[in-house]
Amino acid sequence: MSFDRSIKIAPSILSADFANFGQEIRAIEAQGADWVHVDVMDGHFVPNLTFGPPAVKAFRPHVTTFMDVHLMIAPVDPYIEAYAEAGADMITAHLEAGPHIHRTLQAIKATGKMAGVSLNPGTPAESIADLLDVVDMVLVMTVNPGFGGQKFLPLGIEKTRKIREMIGDRPIHIQVDGGVTPETVGALAAAGGDVFVAGSAVFKGGSVDNPAPYGDNIRAIRAAAVKALK
Repeated sequence: MSFDRSIKIAPSILSADFANFGQEIRAIEAQGADWVHVDVMDGHFVPNLTFGPPAVKAFRPHVTTFMDVHLMIAPVDPYIEAYAEAGADMITAHLEAGPHIHRTLQAIKATGKMAGVSLNPGTPAESIADLLDVVDMVLVMTVNPGFGGQKFLPLGIEKTRKIREMIGDRPIHIQVDGGVTPETVGALAAAGGDVFVAGSAVFKGGSVDNPAPYGDNIRAIRAAAVKALK
C-alpha cells in the first residue's frame, strides 16, 4: 500500500450489527469507508471480550479495502501469527501490553504485515521515540480502551501534535481512536492525525437495510477533518 496522509475514515465494526458482520462491512465500504477497524479485546488487558482469529478470518473475505486489527490483548506475541494468518493488513499492539514492545513490533513485521503501536491516554507521546523506525502507524487512544461510545478525552490533541512532530518526514500514519465525531475530528486532523476510527459515530442511525446514514456519517467526519486542514 502506497503511503499518503490523506484523511482516512476507519469505522470500528465493534459498533456494527453482530448478526450481520459481512453485510455491515460491505455496507460501510460501499458508503465510503477507507479502512475497516477490528477491535480485539481479551477481557484481561481491557474490560471486554471480542474477536478471536477465527472471527477475523471470517471478516476477511468481505473486506476489499484495508483491514486494520487493533490488539487490546496481553500477552500479544503468542497471537501475532494467528491474526496475521487470519488476514489482517495492519496489526497494532499496545505499548502497555508487555515489557518488550520493540520485539513485538519486529514479530509483526516478520509476518509481512504492517505494524502499529498504540498508546493509552495515560501514556506520554515520548515513550515511542525509539520505536519510530519500526512502525507504520501510531495509534493515539482518546478514550481508555475497552468499550465503545465513551466520551472523548481532549488530552489526545496535544499528544497527536507531539507525535506528528516526532515522526517528521517518516511514512508513518497517526490513527486516532475514541470519541471521534464531526465535532472532535477537526482539532485532531489539525494536530496531525490522518486515520480516524469511529464506531457509534459511523453506525448510528443506519442498518444493513438502510445503510445511507453510514455514508452521511462518514462524509460528515471526513468533511470536518478536511476543513480543519485548509
